[in-house]
Amino acid sequence: MTLPDLFFYLYAGVCVASAVMVIVARNPVHAVLFLILVFVNSAGLFMLMGAEFLALILVIVYVGAVAVLFLFVIMMLDIDFKQLRQGFLRYLPFGMLVGLVFLAELLLLAGGWVVRPTVVKNVTAPIPTDIGNTEALGLVLYTTYIHYFQIAGVVLLVSMIGAIVLTMRHRSSVKRQNIAAQNARSPETAIAVRKVTSGQGLREQDSAEWVQ
Repeated sequence: MTLPDLFFYLYAGVCVASAVMVIVARNPVHAVLFLILVFVNSAGLFMLMGAEFLALILVIVYVGAVAVLFLFVIMMLDIDFKQLRQGFLRYLPFGMLVGLVFLAELLLLAGGWVVRPTVVKNVTAPIPTDIGNTEALGLVLYTTYIHYFQIAGVVLLVSMIGAIVLTMRHRSSVKRQNIAAQNARSPETAIAVRKVTSGQGLREQDSAEWVQ
């Protein structure tokens, strides 16, 4: 067994075990930490396959941003997980059905089964051999799959806005802007001039007259 084979089995074993722990972990914070471990070992597998750009993106984007966002949202939201688990048995058949569909897709991919052998399928655009992995991925991503790349950016933007909305708390002691009231202001209510007596300051408790 060569050294790359040894690292492959190491990364793959830890990745599968961590993925199982993401599902079976009772503490959601521990589940997110195991998810980060899955991302790190997946990056190691990408390195072994020569896709160094994907490996670094997986660590920078998913571990450094997405997983940390999940962790902060879980820690900031006051969610009663015991109440959420009460409906586990009710949704168990539907979850098993979805799991079987994913398992069938994995078997089709791993076994190389062909549903319609007469149809020619182009998995990706031809990549030149005289350029590096990062440059080749950039050429394909920003030309052939530019629309999918833009859609992925919109999805990430919506998820970020959703996380902000979920963690936003309304507190009575904190003053907040009322955008509708600000947009509905008229010139009469936007500016007010008070007549101040000479030698005296302007105090809120005084019943000063408004001068239009």
